[in-house]
Amino acid sequence: MAITVTRTTKESMIQVKIDRLARDPDAKRRINTPLPFFNHMFEHVAWRGEINIEIEVKLDHFDLVHVITEDVGITFGKAIKAYVDEHAKDGLVGYGHAYGTIDEALTRAVLSFESRAYLDFNRGDVVVPMHMEGIHSEDLVAFFEGFVQGAMCTLHLDLLKGRESHGHHIWESIFRAFGMALYEALHVRAWRKEMTAGVAGSIEFEVVVDENE
Repeated sequence: MAITVTRTTKESMIQVKIDRLARDPDAKRRINTPLPFFNHMFEHVAWRGEINIEIEVKLDHFDLVHVITEDVGITFGKAIKAYVDEHAKDGLVGYGHAYGTIDEALTRAVLSFESRAYLDFNRGDVVVPMHMEGIHSEDLVAFFEGFVQGAMCTLHLDLLKGRESHGHHIWESIFRAFGMALYEALHVRAWRKEMTAGVAGSIEFEVVVDENE
């Protein structure tokens, strides 16, 4: 089963397609944003999360990096949430945690799908470079801010170790941890059939509009 989400505004058209079928050997070529380093980070998510990811971005004269990263995050989050909702009845776990590392860099990610949009990105004592491979680090944070909005999930990212001189590794450890936490959260276990990540169960709202009041 594949899920495709398209987000269209006056600034951009972003389309994200995901599936967890057999690995697509050409997956790397299907992640197409104007930001090469951002694409490389998504490769880590696909690889560690065991998700085939396709991304297409079209801009309408608004070549703003934060628009790309945040809006891709929202759209990817919407696709993941659709996957979570689709498989909840089958016993999808809905929560996960993982450590991502490469050499000296280490990050912990904790993720839970409970219809609560919250991001906590803790750098600790690690100095994160302002720029990395043509992209501002805060724009990469904007991706995760967009993701939790789209996925309606809680995400904690704790950067435990890293060197400012190896900023590339810092971000690789973060996206690896995120991908592995996603892998855990998207797992389906028969024992959890009809269960949710939180004991409160599924959340429903009733909205009544009375034009006479």
